[in-house]
Amino acid sequence: MILRYLKRFVGIVLALALTVAVCIAVFGRDLMHIATGSVSHALCAATFISGFDPDQVYREQELPENGMHWIDWALHYDIDRVRQEVRTTVVGAFGARAVFRQGLGCVLVHGNDEIPRVDAEVREPVAASAFAGPNVVEPTDPALRKALDFAFAEPDPVHLRWTKAVVVLHDGRLIAERYAPGYGPDTSIWAHSLSKSLTSALIGILVNQGKLRREQPAPIAAWGDPADPHHAITVDQLVRMTSGLPFDETNSPVNPATRMWFLERDMAGYAEHEPLAHPPGTAWGYSNLGYLILSRIVRDAAGGGIVDAERFARRELFEPLGMRTMTIDHDITGTPLGASHTYGSARDWARFGQLYLDDGVADGRRILPEGWASYSASQSLDTGYGAGFWTNLVNEGSVPIWNAPWGMPRLPKDMFFARGYLGQYIVIVPSERLVVARFGLTHDGSTGIGGAVADIITALHGQPAQP
Repeated sequence: MILRYLKRFVGIVLALALTVAVCIAVFGRDLMHIATGSVSHALCAATFISGFDPDQVYREQELPENGMHWIDWALHYDIDRVRQEVRTTVVGAFGARAVFRQGLGCVLVHGNDEIPRVDAEVREPVAASAFAGPNVVEPTDPALRKALDFAFAEPDPVHLRWTKAVVVLHDGRLIAERYAPGYGPDTSIWAHSLSKSLTSALIGILVNQGKLRREQPAPIAAWGDPADPHHAITVDQLVRMTSGLPFDETNSPVNPATRMWFLERDMAGYAEHEPLAHPPGTAWGYSNLGYLILSRIVRDAAGGGIVDAERFARRELFEPLGMRTMTIDHDITGTPLGASHTYGSARDWARFGQLYLDDGVADGRRILPEGWASYSASQSLDTGYGAGFWTNLVNEGSVPIWNAPWGMPRLPKDMFFARGYLGQYIVIVPSERLVVARFGLTHDGSTGIGGAVADIITALHGQPAQP
């Protein structure tokens, strides 16, 4: 009897070992490292920046990702709240570690890399946005309440929207907001590719200060050789994603973007050496690589160090706008992850959208160059992308590879918006003096953002704007 059970046990162990071997052979070591890196980084931010339950975040955010369910049984993560770090492995191997540093976010550590010491003081993000009080602002208009009901509705029980926060600004005033359980006015939310719009703004600040010009060749030392095809790439082309770098965020779990985020210690350095897919200025391609390079340009212009970059963003953008909850992650070389890893409250992101509605002016102070908002909303080649923002100028066809619509047909043509993975949005409608920020964890299906904003506009037309 014991021998029979022993044989069965050995058979199970061998089957599991074979399964792991097949997974590694089919999906590769890179995929395993990407999986552990993604989980470590995401749960580090969720736990130590946002204050969420990491187990819930893993279930809602990481587990539904492509292929993650196949290795869920073998994946293990450990949250060390004393050291403020997260370690993740698959069958005890392919380890990845993410470490939180106050004011500097989470950094993914590769192998035995030591985290560089930061001697200078970094300011900690604080609660409470400056332009509104601590209480949730409930809409007074029934039509506006109904619009928020729609934004949080789940019309398809199979493809959940998981809306987490919606904030509505009209004429610069917070008129309505709603949050899912566990979220509130001060909850710092992972904004994903809204980060690109933020980086575009930091580039605009440098232009306003005379430290950069849009049409100049990108100041990248690795591109200094005139014979290098990268040499001709301009700052404007990086911002517009027309640099010629490849469309890097494909449907495959292993692509240039995921390699950069989870396999490379010097992310901008990796991006700088990626071969061009097209001559600069001739084609559009979604580019996380380009925005990591822009992040390196911001860091270098701010002084070259991780603290220099953090202080520059806080002094020149966050503090003037009252964006008090903001955090930007960095790689281990000190480059801000301005393509993908920034965090802030829905209110703070809405306030960022208001800056563009007001043509770069906040409380009488010019933050961005005059006309920068129009530049951001202007069309790049024949696409629905502008310069750091998406536009509503193309309502036919779809974004290459993603098969997603360029814009939102129900909304005015002058609308432009920031868009991030899993349904993060800042929608700016100049003709309606309206900003709507929406955050969620929508893995597939529609977020309903276009319909929600259209309903908000309808509600505003049915009720005179409050003084």
